[in-house]
Amino acid sequence: QVQLVESGGGSVQAGGSLRLSCAVSGYVNCMAWLRQAPRKERAGVALIYVRFGITTYADSVKGRFTISRDSAKNTLYLQMDSLKAEDTAIYYCAAASVNCEVTGLVPSRFEYWGQGAQVAVSS
Repeated sequence: QVQLVESGGGSVQAGGSLRLSCAVSGYVNCMAWLRQAPRKERAGVALIYVRFGITTYADSVKGRFTISRDSAKNTLYLQMDSLKAEDTAIYYCAAASVNCEVTGLVPSRFEYWGQGAQVAVSS
């Protein structure tokens, strides 16, 4: 049984940084961070191929966010730098048993989800 438990998040001023963590139990092939802003649909932010460490980012966060994984700790991270007001959202850790080629950054293709973490960026 796969379980994802998130931690981190909070409030920060524009230009600041935050880091999200996601403790993972069970075997998965693809992991990702997705977010849902107020009155918007859930959208993919970044993903990582568990086996090869290859990463993919949404255009809106490229150069500012970094997804990484510590295999020894079974933990997924999202380092968020140069935060903008439009980054305000609930951030979800997600995982899939299929490869990332199948999921892409499409929320409906991920089987397992964390509980969500609020990130609020004030301008």
